[in-house]
Amino acid sequence: MDSVSGVGVLDKAVAVLGALRESGPLGLAELQQATGLPRATAHRLAVALEEHGLVRRDASGRFCLGFELIAMGRAAADAFPVSDIARPLLVGLRDDTGESVQLFVREGNERRCIVSLQSPHGLRWIVPEGARLPLEAGSAGRVLLDTESPGPGYVESVEEREPGVASVSAPVRSSSGLVIAAVSVSGPVERLTRDPGRRFGRAVVGCAMSLGRALADSGL
Repeated sequence: MDSVSGVGVLDKAVAVLGALRESGPLGLAELQQATGLPRATAHRLAVALEEHGLVRRDASGRFCLGFELIAMGRAAADAFPVSDIARPLLVGLRDDTGESVQLFVREGNERRCIVSLQSPHGLRWIVPEGARLPLEAGSAGRVLLDTESPGPGYVESVEEREPGVASVSAPVRSSSGLVIAAVSVSGPVERLTRDPGRRFGRAVVGCAMSLGRALADSGL
């Protein structure tokens, strides 16, 4: 596999964790297939990660994510409490619009979903919390790229990243004006229409501005 960080063993270990996150518990042969690593390498790394509590084995002996990751996740969330501050506001936006709502932050050349609230409709657009998506496609990605200054305060997209999906997003700005997150409403084109900004732009912008004020009040 190609090295991403320049530290090959670290990249391979992260590939093991990523495979377990995506697929759930895996036997050694399945882990090897999911990562593309040689069998001995996959086994050696999984066992080493097990020693650190980052991997464990279930009752069937399959490798799965370890409980130490829970503690790390909580510590990371405590150090970056944006999602906790945002959630009540996003719940209000979801209830007002009746559509799925997400909060994205930029992570390198991608965007990560840190809050995802699902629409009550049976037909809905689901973005799992923790998912990483491209910056170049989708309204939230373009907000975080900040490559354009949207006149009405939002960016909309229609079938830009996925067929049949529309979205409208607005920037969450720090007290200095920097874009630190993007609030997004997304769903099927048949409900959001091909002009989602006209329908939900004002609500999304209002939520993003309220979140920016809340973060400033909290000192973030």
